[in-house]
Amino acid sequence: MIRAPNATRPWQHVLEPLSGYLTLAEHLFEPGESFAEGWNFGPREQDAKPVAWLLGELAKCFPALNWRSEPSDLHEAHFLSLDSSKARQRLDWQPRWRLRIAIEKTAAWHQAWRNGEDMAEFSAGQIRDYRQVPHGDGLGAI
Repeated sequence: MIRAPNATRPWQHVLEPLSGYLTLAEHLFEPGESFAEGWNFGPREQDAKPVAWLLGELAKCFPALNWRSEPSDLHEAHFLSLDSSKARQRLDWQPRWRLRIAIEKTAAWHQAWRNGEDMAEFSAGQIRDYRQVPHGDGLGAI
């Protein structure tokens, strides 16, 4: 059940903000206090997509995916985004994977989990794949 299929969200793979926080930790360890403040580690602006778009892409990976929308009285923002410009400028951090790659990697992880694979090994492989792409390279087309 989806409340707001036309709402736009800043989608990204979980490794993106994790890499940002690890980069921040490095900066906090060396120079220290000048980096002790709030940070956003989000996707590129063009990787913000409507919920229905994301569900359509996921359905390509999981053909049995079914969803429907139902109006709700809950407040739902139409557009959410994260401004990561400070992280780009001060930490030299940028996302590595474009949204389509993030979706493919996420779907592969869930499929491996469903198949009973060794998830520590599978996850380590995805981390190696992620680390091979330079920050800001934007591997994969949207």
